[in-house]
Amino acid sequence: MADSAPTKIVDRATGREFEEKVYGEGALRFLYGGAVGRLVAGLFLKRRIVNWMLGQYWSSPLSLDRVKRFIRDFELDLSDFEVEEWNSFNHFFARRFKDGARTFCDTPWEFPAFAEGRFLAFDKVDATTSYPVKGIYLRPKEILGRGDQAEAFIGGPLMIARLCPTDYHRYHYPDSGRHIGMFDIPGSLHSVNPIALATKNDIFGTNHRRVSYLTTTNFGRLAFVEVGAMGVGRIVQTHDEDENFRRGDEKGHFAFGGSTILVFGQPGYWKPDQDILDRTLEGRETFVKLGDRVAASIRRTSERGKVVSTGSGETYTVTRG
Repeated sequence: MADSAPTKIVDRATGREFEEKVYGEGALRFLYGGAVGRLVAGLFLKRRIVNWMLGQYWSSPLSLDRVKRFIRDFELDLSDFEVEEWNSFNHFFARRFKDGARTFCDTPWEFPAFAEGRFLAFDKVDATTSYPVKGIYLRPKEILGRGDQAEAFIGGPLMIARLCPTDYHRYHYPDSGRHIGMFDIPGSLHSVNPIALATKNDIFGTNHRRVSYLTTTNFGRLAFVEVGAMGVGRIVQTHDEDENFRRGDEKGHFAFGGSTILVFGQPGYWKPDQDILDRTLEGRETFVKLGDRVAASIRRTSERGKVVSTGSGETYTVTRG
């Protein structure tokens, strides 16, 4: 099954296909490639104290010498990021873009990318929907956990943004609105790399998660799920969840490690862009920059000048098709 993992990625801006250079690939293949490794992974990754200790190391000055090596090994271009003096690897890992380096699409019915990373998309998810790797569960009730609010997202769209260690690890609100519920779900910290997903089918439903229910201006209710992963010591909320938010505001960031964000929508409110849907069916991820359009409201018309309603019942006049 591991051979079917979606390791091919298409850069949406250029159309170029590339294969991801995996940080710690040898260790991942050991942990998820055989019975002994999977036993070690199960014992090791269920112990939060181990991941807490790793988090303490990555947040300490002892980890600083790894920054230059990481930049060199992965040939990172840091020209779009703020220039600052880092005091740990985690400080470097949570680096911010310079002002103006990324912009959010501002057409009301366009759904902007809430993170910069490798996207998969589904126009409808329910109890039978699976990841491109056969058998990887994407069941809303299992992923969203407690409460009855998950019912609202059965049969609705889903977007998944996978962030590998070389990516920008801050994430943002895709639209203006407010929180109507938020909670943590304790769990394991398995890797979210396709190497792991190809052999363990319940990672999104068993890893540690932060679930936020949002009501938005243009896209109805969203379930915004931050998934912790191997080596991620913390999921940090930087926005005051009691305050309203605006499209593009920063919501939070991950500490060191690969991570994933899942955003569920209500049926009939919005649909992921077709190119991302098509590549998902092919088992390929799409690399998208923060703020670029990834979906659109389906409660609107593309005819110019028409007054239309959005998913939240508000109206506006379409100025471009």
